[in-house]
Amino acid sequence: QLQASGGGLVQPGDSLTLSCVASGRTFATFSNYAMAWFRQAPGKERKFVGAVYGGGDGASAIYDDAVKGRFTISRKNAKNLIYLQMNSLKSEDTAVYYCAAMTGRLPSSVAPRYDYWGQGTLVTVSS
Repeated sequence: QLQASGGGLVQPGDSLTLSCVASGRTFATFSNYAMAWFRQAPGKERKFVGAVYGGGDGASAIYDDAVKGRFTISRKNAKNLIYLQMNSLKSEDTAVYYCAAMTGRLPSSVAPRYDYWGQGTLVTVSS
């Protein structure tokens, strides 16, 4: 089970950090899973935000061009957590953000490749 949290209402230019915790026996070896964030704006398709490789806490991440340089994904395996640090937020970042897990260490930007999904947390960027 994946549980995302940390969403809220912020102003343009603000920062916000989302968290996603993985629980249950499925994630007993959390480091074996590549973890991703996707987002879905109102009336639009779900889109890839970024993903972190499986492995240690310092694992590398990949990002969509729309967030590269502003967003950072990290993981804390001891707590089965991933984070999405979002800086310099823009109105176009407004969306429901979902975390997802894929069996295997290599991440993907393709949503159907992910086996597990969280329920989503809403981020609204507005003045």
